[in-house]
Amino acid sequence: MSSTLLEVTRAAHEEVERFERLIVKDLQNEPASSKDRLFQSHRVRNMIDTITSTTEKLVEIYEDKDNARKDEIAALGGQTAAGTNVFSAFYDRLKEIREYHRRHPAAKVVDAGEDFEELLKEEPRIEFSGEEASGRYLDLHELYNQFINSKFGEPIEYSAYLDVFSQTDKIPRKLKSTRQYRDYLESLLEYLIYFFQRTDPLQDLDRMFSKVVTDFGEQWTNGEVLEWESEVQENGHIPTQHPVIDLDFYSTVEELMEVGAEKLKEALAALGLKTGGTLQQRAERLFLTKNTPLEQLDRKHFAKGQRRSEQNGVVAAPQEVENWKEIALLEAKIKKLCELLDETIVRTKENIEKKQALTYEEMEAEREEEDIQADTESDDDEQQIYNPLKLPMGWDGKPIPYWLYKLHGLGQEFKCEICGNHSYWGRRAFERHFKEWRHQHGMRCLGIPNTKNFNEITSIKVCFSLNFFVERISLSNFIVTNCNPQPSIKFPTLWFFHSGIGCVNLGWIC
Repeated sequence: MSSTLLEVTRAAHEEVERFERLIVKDLQNEPASSKDRLFQSHRVRNMIDTITSTTEKLVEIYEDKDNARKDEIAALGGQTAAGTNVFSAFYDRLKEIREYHRRHPAAKVVDAGEDFEELLKEEPRIEFSGEEASGRYLDLHELYNQFINSKFGEPIEYSAYLDVFSQTDKIPRKLKSTRQYRDYLESLLEYLIYFFQRTDPLQDLDRMFSKVVTDFGEQWTNGEVLEWESEVQENGHIPTQHPVIDLDFYSTVEELMEVGAEKLKEALAALGLKTGGTLQQRAERLFLTKNTPLEQLDRKHFAKGQRRSEQNGVVAAPQEVENWKEIALLEAKIKKLCELLDETIVRTKENIEKKQALTYEEMEAEREEEDIQADTESDDDEQQIYNPLKLPMGWDGKPIPYWLYKLHGLGQEFKCEICGNHSYWGRRAFERHFKEWRHQHGMRCLGIPNTKNFNEITSIKVCFSLNFFVERISLSNFIVTNCNPQPSIKFPTLWFFHSGIGCVNLGWIC
């Protein structure tokens, strides 16, 4: 029954309308967790892709390049080669319908809405690596290995690489023309695009890149691209004049020889010409450029290793400029993606620093806890809980009793300057944090060992002062042990006062 072109057109329009209603219905539901939100975004994206493909088919039908739609409409109106016969077309169509129902007597009307409703319960399959943790973090280990093993990279830690991989302007320009650097940029851009499409599928990345390309084209034409300004002029070619020596002040080769061999060598090197030979040969070679453009010079005057190609005896620079332009465009796209993924990059760096202070067992336990927490989240969490006193939540997702809140002193706030002025509520949480990764990382950054001597101390200034006295005590013990001083010579006991812990006896100084 749906073999006719008009029926196919009607069914396509119906399918588009159903998907539009499903998208609205799905977006009206607030996801309970980040995982559900990710599933919702991918469901909507899949439905949008289906609408796009169906609409393209409809456009082809309405263009009617083979006149099939026009002929079918004419046939419905009874227009034939012999003339117009409306009743004959009507009875032929009626006969076709009766014949269809005679062959399929048990045919029923199928409600397609039920099948479409099932799409709202679908959980799309999204491929993430274990390091990416369902899109929460980036996994740049492979690109990091390429960076540290390349000529343009340097041996740094992975956490430091997360800070510099987007700062392509810090790489020397002479290393950017290599094939290795271009392959690295292409791999980095490919991964960032793939990650962005998985974590935020509803964003129109093509439109963003088209704007990036437009803005980049204008900046490149005007020579305003960062770190590439001196490589192009307004017409996009290599500059032909280098103001090392102004040849307008010299009329003969002999006058140019008075400049000296070293300055002539610098001027020739800046122009890409050979720098060898006697003083007169250098002056003659440089004097050729006064009235002859570089593009018209014979290739024998140019130094070997210059990245230039020759076509019909003329040096061709536009090909090299085009290569630089493509590399600069890749850098611009990477910077745009890094701006969009800025929160993810910061979150990834914090996760790496946190993992450095944890053992393997602690990391596995934390990962299992996150998985369990993600699985137990449901729609019941959306219900608003009455909590006027703003009490902390217990294991069951409900506020803890007020007496328990007062017993543990959870209303008391402790701030730790070493942890970046992080707040800890309750005495128990404050005492436990001295052995946790955040405080350990802060002490390691200060260069102070996290021993029992520094418990209960949260001030950076106090930490440095106490560390100074502890080192003096260690030195005095060393002197007492090795120098064998007179037992009658003793110095007063050093006391160190801290407002949070009172006085601390630091022992005798010899």
